[in-house]
Amino acid sequence: MAEGETNARECCVSSATPTEEMNGSGNLMDFLDEPFPDVGTYEDFHTIDWLREKSRDTDRHRKITSKSKESIWELVKSLLDAWSGWLVMLLIGLLSGTLAGVIDLAVDWMTDLKEGVCLSVFWYSHEQCCWTSNETTFADRDKCPQWQKWAELMTGYTEGAGVYMLNYFLYVVWALFFSFLAVSLVRVFAPYACGSGIPEIKTILSGFIIRGYLGKWTLLIKTVTLVLAVSSGLSLGKEGPLVHVACCCGNLFCSLFSKYSKNEGKRREVLSAAAAAGVSVAFGAPIGGVLFSLEEVSYYFPLKTLWRSFFAALVAAFTLRSINPFGNNRLVLFYVEYHTPWYMAELVPFILLGVFGGLWGTLFIRCNIAWCRRRKTTLLGKYPVLEVIVVTGVTAILAFPNPYTRRSTSELISELFNDCGALESSQLCDYVNNPNMTRPVDDIPDRPAGPGVYSALWQLTLALIFKIVITIFTFGMKIPSGLFIPSMAVGAIAGRIVGIAVEQMAYHHHDWIIFKSWCRPGADCVTPGLYAMVGAAACLGGVTRMTVSLVVIMFELTGGLEYIVPLMAAAVTSKWVADAFGKEGIYEAHIQLNGYPYLDQDEFTHRTLATDVMRPRRNEPPLSVLTQDSTTVEDVETLIKETDYNGFPVVVSRESERLIGFVQRRDLILAIKNARQKQDGVVSNSVVYFTEDAPQLPPSNPQPLKLRRILNLSPFTVTDHTPMETVVDIFRKLGLRQCLVTRSGRLLGIITKKDVLRHMAQMMNQDPESIMFN
Repeated sequence: MAEGETNARECCVSSATPTEEMNGSGNLMDFLDEPFPDVGTYEDFHTIDWLREKSRDTDRHRKITSKSKESIWELVKSLLDAWSGWLVMLLIGLLSGTLAGVIDLAVDWMTDLKEGVCLSVFWYSHEQCCWTSNETTFADRDKCPQWQKWAELMTGYTEGAGVYMLNYFLYVVWALFFSFLAVSLVRVFAPYACGSGIPEIKTILSGFIIRGYLGKWTLLIKTVTLVLAVSSGLSLGKEGPLVHVACCCGNLFCSLFSKYSKNEGKRREVLSAAAAAGVSVAFGAPIGGVLFSLEEVSYYFPLKTLWRSFFAALVAAFTLRSINPFGNNRLVLFYVEYHTPWYMAELVPFILLGVFGGLWGTLFIRCNIAWCRRRKTTLLGKYPVLEVIVVTGVTAILAFPNPYTRRSTSELISELFNDCGALESSQLCDYVNNPNMTRPVDDIPDRPAGPGVYSALWQLTLALIFKIVITIFTFGMKIPSGLFIPSMAVGAIAGRIVGIAVEQMAYHHHDWIIFKSWCRPGADCVTPGLYAMVGAAACLGGVTRMTVSLVVIMFELTGGLEYIVPLMAAAVTSKWVADAFGKEGIYEAHIQLNGYPYLDQDEFTHRTLATDVMRPRRNEPPLSVLTQDSTTVEDVETLIKETDYNGFPVVVSRESERLIGFVQRRDLILAIKNARQKQDGVVSNSVVYFTEDAPQLPPSNPQPLKLRRILNLSPFTVTDHTPMETVVDIFRKLGLRQCLVTRSGRLLGIITKKDVLRHMAQMMNQDPESIMFN
């Protein structure tokens, strides 16, 4: 490896498929004829070798196919192996759907617990409590004697300043208790359970290894603390963390099948499908989930994975539908159906909402990254529990007085998306009715806004400012926190305000030229709920830079193909506007902030060559190499002890520097350790050889050690004049960890994945040393 690569967590080592036949020479035993444990595995915080994993799976599959012809039992085993992928998908879908249903039910109950309790059945939410009551009237369907607020339960009074203040105080106390419990559990039992998890999932799917990130403890703690964090009323959602939960389920089931547990490449195919199942249960959008996995998180997505992703997403959605957590036979709380078509003139406000979404996305990413960087570099990062408590306290104190911020964000979005029918009791539907109206309930004409609507508008404006500011400080804290729902809430509030404004303009000025052609008096022209939905899509697109999957998710939420064009217009506009200020979405920005070794798909346009990037550079010590038949065990152990490099090129001799292959540090350590235990005569001055035949040695020399099997005889090489544009493309498309630089077969240097990332950062005038795992 090149001099200077001294980070112990280097993500740039390679090894190749050890498939060469061993023909041990004479009476020398090649102990590696029988594979020993851990050869070919990876250490924590290292990158996998995609080519080797692919090759190993091909070998395994070839072996199973040839054996299947030998007996019926081998044929059955081969069929079981073929069907194991579908079985894993079925299990992932069942478990992630069940967990999502449990989380939804628990969040519903615990959110209402901040305000009151059901006396008849303690674990019922407010809505469930009043459903079961025989004394509930349609007009007062939110009130029933079985449900009591805390102040009413304690004092017996339902109104008054004292009652309000007691309810206010208990709301804040419950919120603080939930968030304190969440951050404490994360900190003590599973530090990896914090955040949304999507930046790390993207990095893991690109080939990086973070042990424990998808473990059993992380799954358990993330599920429990996600309920607590969302119930505390903080400005966060459960949708992003559900992708992490589903991937934990995928990793759990991978460990049951050696096909996946022993091959990191195959494991990542399963995790891609699990991510699709996570989005499927988060939004009730199986197709959107598959497209999200393909567009947003997956690095390697073969056609076989596409089918399996769809199957996993389908099973997960079906499981959630069977649980029916919201009691509306839908997969999400904010499912809506609109009955009014949209008109071409409305594309103008839709595109303006797209511009707002792009600007909000840019503002959020820059402010949130600046705050997270401050958290990392100041004392603030040393007190995560205190930070969560302070942000929760501020959120609860400011949220309670406003009815739109007091309720859960999903309920808020549900109300903002809602179309005002004849039976709606919401403040947003307080229009002045025409007493002579005799139209069907689904086609209520546009009406003048009543006092309730104007009151709701200024409350929504305050809620919009509050959500914009508080979300910046909430995302990235040491608790599970998703960004989909807060982003959608910001867009939905802005969209509903714009929708009401357009609706009132169309009602009061229907003779204007822009309304005259399509909005006659007494017609139902404008649907404010549709504007809320378009605004939600625009803001979510501005933050995440999703396009196709976003439109499909939103279309699956509404169940109507008619509104795809407004959603597409808003999503594309928000992406264009946001991209004008910076290409990276929030997840890419957090990957960069944390220094994960992730190669994005942006084109590399600089005119540099491999020789400009390779190590060693001028004035640096020469490359650390092994020779094919003149290095002793002691030399190898000294080299391993004195360097942090994760692999070593093997050359014919130090004079010729002719390249033979590449050997991985981990495999070397394990091979020598195993040889000392199992092979007699291996001592410190035993010669290590990587050739087919043993070197000619004097009889007095100790027995040599043959390590040809762990040698990669076909390491990827480029010449020193290869353009870096080509090198970056090779690293990205083949998933390389490193490639060797040669000239006429003579080894000159090495380029690792981290060298490529450092070079790309340097070309963009960023700190090249920021590319390391933090």
